[in-house]
Amino acid sequence: MTAPRAGEPGVPPMSAPRAGEPGAIRARLPHLRLPLLACAVLAVVGVPAAALLRGPTGAAGVAAGIALVIVSYLISSLSVAWADAVHPKLIMSVGLLTYVTKIVFLGVALAAVAATGWSGLPDMGVSIIAAVVVWTGAHLTWALRSPLPTVDRSAEH
Repeated sequence: MTAPRAGEPGVPPMSAPRAGEPGAIRARLPHLRLPLLACAVLAVVGVPAAALLRGPTGAAGVAAGIALVIVSYLISSLSVAWADAVHPKLIMSVGLLTYVTKIVFLGVALAAVAATGWSGLPDMGVSIIAAVVVWTGAHLTWALRSPLPTVDRSAEH
């Protein structure tokens, strides 16, 4: 049996490295484990199911859709964690810039794929929706199980 680790539900977090300190970005990413695991489970179930039901093209579409969602959320998480680790006042501007850039690139890429007439596109679309729901649900589960930070206001006086 292993000892509980800091940051797990019900375990008080250790003090995270401050902005600019080594490990500052990694300390801001514990929320990624559960959504990544959930999307991996979705891929393990969804890709073979698509292969059976829709053939190799369907399986490729499902894999591509799940991968696209994972990469998109990872880019967002890493950019916001970087901004917070460098200087917390950068979070909003970096987050918005990342979001706009991602949406533009995703739109262009998906339009290019749609223009090819690829038959795996419907499977990709369904898997994108499924992966977003799975990621969001897992992230929400992580957030609801994580201890909330508290502030001792009596120490301020």
